[in-house]
Amino acid sequence: MIELGKVQELEVVREKKFGVYLGEKQGDETAVLLPRKQVPEGTQIGDRLTVFIYKDSADRLIATTRKPLLQVGEVGVLTVKEVGRIGAFLDMGLEKDLLLPFKEQNHPVQAGEQCLVAVYRDKSSRLAATMNVYRYMSNGSPYQKDDRVTGTVYEINERLGAFVAVDNIYYGMIPEKELYGGIHVGDVVEARVMKVREDGKLDLSPREKSYIQIDADAEKVLSAVEEHGGVLPFNDKASPERIREEFHLSKNAFKRAVGHLLKEGRIRITENTIEKV
Repeated sequence: MIELGKVQELEVVREKKFGVYLGEKQGDETAVLLPRKQVPEGTQIGDRLTVFIYKDSADRLIATTRKPLLQVGEVGVLTVKEVGRIGAFLDMGLEKDLLLPFKEQNHPVQAGEQCLVAVYRDKSSRLAATMNVYRYMSNGSPYQKDDRVTGTVYEINERLGAFVAVDNIYYGMIPEKELYGGIHVGDVVEARVMKVREDGKLDLSPREKSYIQIDADAEKVLSAVEEHGGVLPFNDKASPERIREEFHLSKNAFKRAVGHLLKEGRIRITENTIEKV
């Protein structure tokens, strides 16, 4: 069966001046055209070629020897070439660009932007892209607790956290309590696996374990004290909201950092301030 949106090996069943027709075997009535400029030199009837099947501008199945950046069901990052009347058009490595309909965008995209998308066949049996990639993810990651991973943020839920496509394949999530910085959809993040759930999904943190992270947090707090002329106008009793706004830290992480600096004798705490020693 010739599959739209898939790389497959097909046989040369007929030859014309404008190209060759490829099918599963000789006599295949569903053979598709491989244009002459794509036909390898010396190709003969009966040869088998590896091609990708898509649709041309006239909505006809056509083959190409060029390798697409993504196939149907795959997830990856593609670049927006332009935005048109019905959606955005993405570069997928072929002569024809891939449509990302407006309804499949989780935010308005712009030319030059790189988007995490999945490729699917729409109701009209055309190839299209979607930024709603959750159902295309896999829970079969090879990662274990404390492994370091890289992924792309594809959705943010203020109540739950940031959903991350680890390696652009596997389910991952940074829980809301671990979101202290300005993370946005489309960001590529490095994170530590905090937990592998029973269903195979990964809980992630962009921060190191506390005993490793504490030095970096302490330096961040000390830098803030110095930027305020050596006197920070609040102490470790400040509200969690103010601490998060100022430092992108949880209150517990902030207090650990302050305690670390205090123990080293680099600061002192007054009733209303933190001061550099």
